[in-house]
Amino acid sequence: MQQNQGTTQYVTVIDPYVYQTLQSVTGSMLVVQTVRDTIRGRLTDVKPDHIIIQVNSDSTFFIRIQQIVSIMPD
Repeated sequence: MQQNQGTTQYVTVIDPYVYQTLQSVTGSMLVVQTVRDTIRGRLTDVKPDHIIIQVNSDSTFFIRIQQIVSIMPD
């Protein structure tokens, strides 16, 4: 008996304008409003599907770009 072994594919929707804009403000203090919460901190890194916000030396947040409602400078 043969087993069908399929491959798993991961799909991410990328908004190139948001991604490029976020890259241009890396290192800046931002206020990021998500569908769940508002976070204030320094944008430390931008990936195609998420951003990394450092709130203080102990708190790092990984936020999916698809969950962002708005971004403002702080």
